[in-house]
Amino acid sequence: MLWFLSSIAIINSMVNGYDGSMMTGMQSLTQWNESFNHPTSAALGLLNAIFNAGGTCGVVIAPYCTDLLGRRLGIAIGSIIILIGIILQAAAVNTGMFIGARFIIGFGLSISSNAAPILVAELAHPRFRGTITSLYNTQWPLGGILAAWITYGTFQIPGPAAWRIPSALQAVPSVVLLCFLPFMPESPRWLVDKGKADKAREILGRLHGNGDPHTPLVNLEMTEIEEAIKFERQNEKVSWLELVATPGNRYRMFLAICVGIFSQWSGNGLTGYYLTQILKQIGITDPQFQLRLNGGKEIQAWVLACVGAFLTDRVPRRVQFIVGTSGMMIAFWILTGLTGAYNSHPNKSVGLGAVSFIFIYGAFYSCGWQGLTTLYPTEIMPYNIRAKGLAISNLTVNLALFFNSYINPIGMANLGWKFYLVYVAWLPCEVAIMFFFFKETKGHTLEELAVIFDGERAEVAGNRLGVDPGAQDVVLDEANLKAEAEGSGSHTPDDLEKGEQEHIENQ
Repeated sequence: MLWFLSSIAIINSMVNGYDGSMMTGMQSLTQWNESFNHPTSAALGLLNAIFNAGGTCGVVIAPYCTDLLGRRLGIAIGSIIILIGIILQAAAVNTGMFIGARFIIGFGLSISSNAAPILVAELAHPRFRGTITSLYNTQWPLGGILAAWITYGTFQIPGPAAWRIPSALQAVPSVVLLCFLPFMPESPRWLVDKGKADKAREILGRLHGNGDPHTPLVNLEMTEIEEAIKFERQNEKVSWLELVATPGNRYRMFLAICVGIFSQWSGNGLTGYYLTQILKQIGITDPQFQLRLNGGKEIQAWVLACVGAFLTDRVPRRVQFIVGTSGMMIAFWILTGLTGAYNSHPNKSVGLGAVSFIFIYGAFYSCGWQGLTTLYPTEIMPYNIRAKGLAISNLTVNLALFFNSYINPIGMANLGWKFYLVYVAWLPCEVAIMFFFFKETKGHTLEELAVIFDGERAEVAGNRLGVDPGAQDVVLDEANLKAEAEGSGSHTPDDLEKGEQEHIENQ
């Protein structure tokens, strides 16, 4: 049941992946180019980047929808806005209408993408949280697969229908999500925060206790949720400034922003939205072959992203980040060298070698980054700033994507393959930051992770009792659990800040 319900929420990520692959495919469609006057360089960048500009604007209201109205309603509001934008995009009769529609789609996706991964993480069983939440972002390449092969299938259709059909079918994930959303339970943490603890216990019992709301695991989770929310209320600030109000929160925001930037500024913006332009630089100009390569790349991305998601609860997060990024770095270095060699002395073997390293680069990205991009920022944030913190991470992703979408085509038009050298120099910086600053989060409930950033004063029952909530069987001394709950939550804001600073310095 839990896996089925989670699969509904993670469908939301397909919209984003569909969009990137669709726009890549459309650049190979003569029909689309004719409809929009053969956009190049800055114009092409704007058509792509406006989607991310909409997402940037949506970040401002997204956490309020998620926190005030609930995770489910936030998903519904975002999905409805997405559908309005898709209708306008598919019906576009000029460039201005197409641009406006893409802004609306990005705006709506920003709202639903704030609520959906939080709902998945907060419903997940502690033993499977890493895998389930990582699977959220694996739907990005699945959306890309659908867009790539749908665009390939409409290649032969004469007239604007060749691009209107893929545009309209972008609505499918949001329609499916809205149809099944009434069957999704609300977040137990949100319900406890709104004074509905009995409903929260019922949901946890159904999803984590095999129907029993009083199993040891459910009792532990309820104690930790109630304790953490009580603690956060005593110490919270009531504005966006709470994101940087304490040393622990400042550290969290640093990591969330790093994840947002690194997930998009690692060269993947070139191999994603502008694969067609890269292929032209290595001598592959046949539109149908370009579309087939795009489709194959998306299939590989989805399969390996799923592999990466199932590795997440078996491999430390830091290892997955560092190995994935190091592999990307080496593959991108070789891709850059081969592309430069081809441009100096065109050779079919060199061009095919460059194509192979596009796929190798994508393999490391899918296994290392696809799932963690959403999981890591979601799990490092405590409940009271989770929606705002994820909104900032998403804002960073959108700003990075805007840069990719608008600047990359200009850079490639003016510098050619030499523009790749920007990422050749940047990728080692990412690896160094991950090695020295990224914290390990595997093996804890969401509430217990506070100790990593806030020190011992933020302990909850599971920390103090030495319980592993991800174990197959959780065994507790109920009397000790009750005593721990009654004795917690008495620290002042000054105590908290002092403890966090000491903890971070000790780390």
